[in-house]
Amino acid sequence: MKMTSIKLKQILEKRLQRPEYRTSFNRDKDQFRIEWKESNKGINVKLPSVIAKYNERGDEAIDELVDHLNEALTIMNKEHHLAGMEKNIFPVIRATSFPTTTKDGKKLITKEHTAETRIFYALDLGKSYRLIDEEIIQKEGWSEKRIHENALFNLRSLKTEYKADQVQDNEFYFIATQDGYDASRILNEAFLDEMKQKIQGDMAVAVPHQDVLIISDIKNDIGYDILAQMTMKFFAEGRIPVTSLPFIYEEKKLEPIFILARNKPNHKNNSSKKDK
Repeated sequence: MKMTSIKLKQILEKRLQRPEYRTSFNRDKDQFRIEWKESNKGINVKLPSVIAKYNERGDEAIDELVDHLNEALTIMNKEHHLAGMEKNIFPVIRATSFPTTTKDGKKLITKEHTAETRIFYALDLGKSYRLIDEEIIQKEGWSEKRIHENALFNLRSLKTEYKADQVQDNEFYFIATQDGYDASRILNEAFLDEMKQKIQGDMAVAVPHQDVLIISDIKNDIGYDILAQMTMKFFAEGRIPVTSLPFIYEEKKLEPIFILARNKPNHKNNSSKKDK
């Protein structure tokens, strides 16, 4: 079946038919909106991007979208608490261009990380999570420091199992558990130091999108080319892209590097450096 915006709109209306929901369609923007009637809070869905995913994956793409919309609307319209949920607080890595306020103007809790990345904090709710904002910590009397320490403690409890691949004498290690915090493991300093012990060449780290952490043992110039191509490919394919630039890990610091084809980067001249 050839999918069109009108057909997709009709499918979504039928699949999301609940008394507490209200849907609408903006023909000019080719955009479907679903919102909670009582609060008017909702989500806009750009139909062309959904159609593209449908053309690749079929009905699975629509099933995934419907599940996501139901879950997101429920979270959006439910009050959440930090008390009793301490073990469900985790850090998430985002690009520095990622908004630091919610759509309704609430300031999100963040911490500087590198020139390319910023740390946000999530309250894990099972199938999804909500980013933690200033309002909720003020209500419950938490500090930003407490959020950060709690999140890092929980992060260290996550598995750090990886798959390895060797390409032209360079080693690449991938963490991709799909738990939502793969990129966040770049904040696990003990794990990075453990990997550093086994690295024979230069240690490079990449978080092209939320669901992967790449650690590389770069032993020759070709390794940098491979890492650059790999990182760009992951970045383009990621559901939540972070950065296409990898990092060099030296002396417990992450230094973003721009890799020129066939040239090993000069860390001082071709990078933007910021302490971790």
